[in-house]
Amino acid sequence: MSGLFITLEGPEGAGKSTNREYLAEHLRAAGLDVVLTREPGGTPLAERIRELLLAPSDEKMDADTELLLVFAARAQHLAEVIRPALARGAVVLCDRFTDATYAYQGGGRGLSLERIAMLESFVQGDLRPDLTLVFDLPVEIGLSRAAARGRLDRFEQEGQAFFEAVRQAYLARAKAAPQQYRLIDAALPLAQVQQSLGALLPQILERCRG
Repeated sequence: MSGLFITLEGPEGAGKSTNREYLAEHLRAAGLDVVLTREPGGTPLAERIRELLLAPSDEKMDADTELLLVFAARAQHLAEVIRPALARGAVVLCDRFTDATYAYQGGGRGLSLERIAMLESFVQGDLRPDLTLVFDLPVEIGLSRAAARGRLDRFEQEGQAFFEAVRQAYLARAKAAPQQYRLIDAALPLAQVQQSLGALLPQILERCRG
């Protein structure tokens, strides 16, 4: 039995972590083995790379350095957490994955999508998410929510134009492959967002049992 790989994508303040917990609770109640993880991170080594990526620094990080660190963390994460969980038939709920790289390093930083795709194939082989939930909301709302959480990380300190480019990259990917992506209006109240997720649960359970 192979597992199911579900990723939750979106910008700062979109509520991915809260909604990941909501999904996990309902899937576990249905008797499924659920693994919660995140990117960058997910293993001790990958979490240390995450610290490098997120910590503000006086030294400007080159965009290619950033891209390679993201994929280095991903390689470790896949080897230690994601692939073993899927092999035993678990549902993996991951807070961000490679779509975030296309959005942040591709859209936000303007790096070549072809270069990202090359690294994606090198690190992941043919592994791709089975389902991707994109939590979309206007940039100003997301930044306001992020600021309310406290000290901003290195990405959260970017300007509005950066995050507009990130948002448009996410929307473009969702539009290009509607069979894989589900767009969630994250600007709605939490109860309504989770109502949308609840409507997806029967499809997810059917795929797990299929």
